[in-house]
Amino acid sequence: MTDRRRSRPGSEPANDRLEAPHRRATEGPRVVERTSVLLYRGGSWLLARLPARPAWTVIGWFTQASYLFWPTKRRWSNANFGYVIGQPPGSPAVRRLALRAYATYARYLVELMRLPWLSQAAAATLVDGDGLDGVERYWRSSKGVILVVCHVGNNEVVAAGVAERGWPISVVADDSSFPELFEILRRQRESWGAHVIPWRNLREVYGVLRRHELLALLVDWGYREDGIPVRLFGAWTTLPAGPAALAAKTGATILPIAIRRQPNDHFLVELDEPITVASGDPADVQLASQAIAAALERIIAAAPDQWYSFKPMWPATRVEADALAARAERMAGNLR
Repeated sequence: MTDRRRSRPGSEPANDRLEAPHRRATEGPRVVERTSVLLYRGGSWLLARLPARPAWTVIGWFTQASYLFWPTKRRWSNANFGYVIGQPPGSPAVRRLALRAYATYARYLVELMRLPWLSQAAAATLVDGDGLDGVERYWRSSKGVILVVCHVGNNEVVAAGVAERGWPISVVADDSSFPELFEILRRQRESWGAHVIPWRNLREVYGVLRRHELLALLVDWGYREDGIPVRLFGAWTTLPAGPAALAAKTGATILPIAIRRQPNDHFLVELDEPITVASGDPADVQLASQAIAAALERIIAAAPDQWYSFKPMWPATRVEADALAARAERMAGNLR
């Protein structure tokens, strides 16, 4: 469910905040959180002692079963991958792609739970290529960098690679659903030098950029009607206003990055075109957000089976899509 309390359809979102991730606004039930924490800790300990390949094969059976036997998730996933490859949601090609994506997601889960048992240096060696060198060039020559990332590859490994080089990086993360599990992951990232900021802490987010540091933002949390209207894979949806609004206010450069798994299970980091935002005017915010959407499209299209955003990324109805198109037109003309 999207959060429909913050704005009316057709209204422009406030540009002075970060949007909440596409999750419920309240904390999860305590018993569910405690169970999740125990499963994570136990699974992490066990997976660190098991061979990785058999582990992700077995977990892949469970993730694929969740796709097959969870109708809501299956519907969302089929809709998302249908947009990506231009096929009807119920087509065999979409189902095959979704099953591959859920299997790849199992690899990510295994890696995530094995990471606490790796040294920072060992985790950093999983990043191949000179993509991080390119990040450094932009960082050294700009007023801060907003790294726009999505649920492709393994963002945790790359954060470790950045921190290993001694660069000041902060990551905005969701602490709203399971605070105790969030705290475990926060301590892990902080131990490597990657600072974690809860998404509500806007003051700290601005502080990072005013110090001309690196800030990582995930942008594919899911469709929200109060986001910035953009076209993604030929259809209207929204992206968070945060990256463009922050760049406009601080002069930071937006740098979309692609993180793709390689056959050796290392990760290749590639940079997309940098994006600057001329002002906080609606037209400039929409233009920059559309550039982010174009980068996101290229990143996902290059490895769609590595995209593991399994929440709805597009509106469910044509009426909503038409409203987004109309709002984008008003923003382009600076009309309210």
